[in-house]
Amino acid sequence: MGEHGPAADEHIREEEAVDVEWSGNWVAGRLGVELVGDGELRELLGLALRRNPKRAHLLVSNVLGKHVPQRPSVVHGVGFELGERVRNLLGEAEARRAVVLGYAETATGLGHAVADGLGVAPYLHSTRRPVPGVAQAGGFEEAHSHATSHLLLPEDPDLLNATAGGSPLVLVDDEFSTGNTVLNTIRALHARYPRDRYVIVALVDMRSEADQGRLAEFAQEIGARVDLVARARGTVRLPEGVLEKGRSLVAEHDARDAGPVASGSSAPRPPVRVALDWPAGVPDGGRHGFTPVHRAALEAALPAMGARIADALGEARRVLVLGFEELMYAPLRLATALEDATTAEVRYSTTTRSPVLAVDDPGYAIRSRLVFPAHDDPADGPGDRYAYNVAGAGFDAVVAVVDSTADTPALHAPDGLLARLAGHTDRVVLAVVPSYVPSPTPHRQEAAMLPEPLRGPAFSSYAAEDVGWLLQDLSDTVLEAPTEEREEAIQSGGAHYAESLPVEYQPSPQYQELFKAALDTSATRIARAVGTVTETVLAERGPRPVLVSLARAGTPVGVLMRRWAQHRHGLDLPHYAVSIVRGRGIDANALRWLAAHHDPADVVFVDGWTGKGAITRELAAALEEFEGFDPEIAVLADPGGCVRTYGTREDFLIPSACLNSTVSGLISRTVLRSDLVGPHDFHGAKFYRELADTDVSGLFLDTVAARFDEVAGAVDAEAKELLAADRAPTWEGWAAVERISEEYGIHEVNLVKPGVGETTRVLLRRVPWKILAKRGAGADLDHVRLLAEQRGVPVEEVEELPYTCVGLIHPKYTRGATGADGTAVTAK
Repeated sequence: MGEHGPAADEHIREEEAVDVEWSGNWVAGRLGVELVGDGELRELLGLALRRNPKRAHLLVSNVLGKHVPQRPSVVHGVGFELGERVRNLLGEAEARRAVVLGYAETATGLGHAVADGLGVAPYLHSTRRPVPGVAQAGGFEEAHSHATSHLLLPEDPDLLNATAGGSPLVLVDDEFSTGNTVLNTIRALHARYPRDRYVIVALVDMRSEADQGRLAEFAQEIGARVDLVARARGTVRLPEGVLEKGRSLVAEHDARDAGPVASGSSAPRPPVRVALDWPAGVPDGGRHGFTPVHRAALEAALPAMGARIADALGEARRVLVLGFEELMYAPLRLATALEDATTAEVRYSTTTRSPVLAVDDPGYAIRSRLVFPAHDDPADGPGDRYAYNVAGAGFDAVVAVVDSTADTPALHAPDGLLARLAGHTDRVVLAVVPSYVPSPTPHRQEAAMLPEPLRGPAFSSYAAEDVGWLLQDLSDTVLEAPTEEREEAIQSGGAHYAESLPVEYQPSPQYQELFKAALDTSATRIARAVGTVTETVLAERGPRPVLVSLARAGTPVGVLMRRWAQHRHGLDLPHYAVSIVRGRGIDANALRWLAAHHDPADVVFVDGWTGKGAITRELAAALEEFEGFDPEIAVLADPGGCVRTYGTREDFLIPSACLNSTVSGLISRTVLRSDLVGPHDFHGAKFYRELADTDVSGLFLDTVAARFDEVAGAVDAEAKELLAADRAPTWEGWAAVERISEEYGIHEVNLVKPGVGETTRVLLRRVPWKILAKRGAGADLDHVRLLAEQRGVPVEEVEELPYTCVGLIHPKYTRGATGADGTAVTAK
């Protein structure tokens, strides 16, 4: 990695040869400002005007990756080379005891790159984002900044402690101008954590002659050695009255609305969300500390993450990776990985709080600006944020990288960052890095140990943005058992149904044609139910709920709800799939992960349909141990009258119930077995890659989604009516099941499966005894009749039935026993 320094030198020389006009000429000519110093100073810096009453000019770095898009390898390489110089200055032994501290927001990425150059030192940066439960290890003010409060919030309270004075502290900022900020920081930290050595690192040392002598005096004052390492040296000469003249220039150009202040298109295309698979336990940056162990884990994961981003970019040839305020390092390293993964031209910069005048002139460093609202609920309140030199720069794709704390409705709003970007590029890709939260409680510590969700195409045939599976991949484990063998073991109490999998049903050509016909017939009805339940959820649980489907029947519905929200409202809703097992509860580790990454109050559980309400009750009982989660389930169809939030209470054919994995992203039922699922594991499932040729998951989703516009008017009317109605659960399904169980001599409600969806499951996975069909039921039962015929199961028509059909599992089944009616069952 040490070669990045020379690479940066070479690139700067290349840029100088191409762009002959210095990007400080406009300010220098109008304000009389002079930039003097090392030969490369003008290659490193341009000039702009601040919207700041404390300082008129802004030194704009060409290699920092903040205001000016730059090659990511150059940005990282410049910091890395400074880190190597610090390591040589300290020597190996002291470098291993050093701690690197960077400044928010501008130098968070630079400081991290310096720590990379040292290679053996932990890193911490100051932050303006307070985190509840994390004690401050210090704080300071930045005199000339527009936003001054800096907090130090290390997860390890001993990180800044000096051991016997032998732990050097390396402080990194983009520029060392007056030196006030850095020296005040050292003074404050020295009073609390005294040590005998400090190293100050900056891209440019811009102190005046008067300020240069202060460093030695300061070192003598605190009784410690203070060194300075800088890429270049120089100074800015300011004429009399420069502050007032700068204010006048800003006011003059504000009146003209100078520089493209872009607002995006009226109907931008939604962003493409890419699943990073960020390595578990690795922080998103140095806000709470970043250790060499974290660094090694991130380095190992970067190539795969870069490849995933490259896949999402399509044919884009000029790409900007755009970081987010303090989140500079993670986007930078993703950008360096993207450079290695693609032949496209890659640039990197970040958004900022800093208000700067934009002037579209080649002699000015800030040619354009995008303005958008803050989207991370900042502690100091709402306000404008900026992205500079993006509009008009010719990027045909922008990869916006934010942390999960900032993946909010404001980010996705019509005036938000993503919409602003969409007005100036053909493709916006969103990559979300999980926000690292220190673990003040045991459940957060456990959550930090859990992996990120599995996503397609590595796990499931669904697109990565459609769903994240909070499961572990058991694809290489043999779990399937013959249906009759499973049924005997389950009913005898020798095994739980979730400890094995049925052999995947392979539909006959006749059945496949029936599925396609049923899908075509019911797609409009399903689209209407999807829209109705989604609108109800948005009205009652909005503005941006987190969809959590119950795998796997709920997952196609969750994907469709997500697509409706995106199609009708431009919302990019998070969607995860979790396992819930009757009699065993919901996956507690999945809930811990969700609680660590989202507000539990935003979580909306989603399922396909209700039968008698067993899973509804199971979920409510399981959530009693977890604070903040709402146990209410949103379902597409609620024929059992078990929930308040539904698309319809009709019992009709949902084609996703007709098949198994081939309509559910090629994912199996979930598995919970003690020898496979440990105390810190998610429940498991298999990805049946070998069934790709018969996969209709995409066909199901696309066919239904194609009807969204057609049903929009009906959905609006139905949702309005439902929101005003009494939707209290009646539990009539449970009462009906109890009656049927007794009437047919079964005496076990779990063997009675009401509704079209549950009846289909009985025929596909269990040993069915008989099917009860409502007299006169039509095409909704065509597939049920075909399956029953194939398995030799009688279909009995019934007059009074609250469902379209009910499937009865063979009671007290063994392979040689008789059923409740005295008739032997033959294994099919």
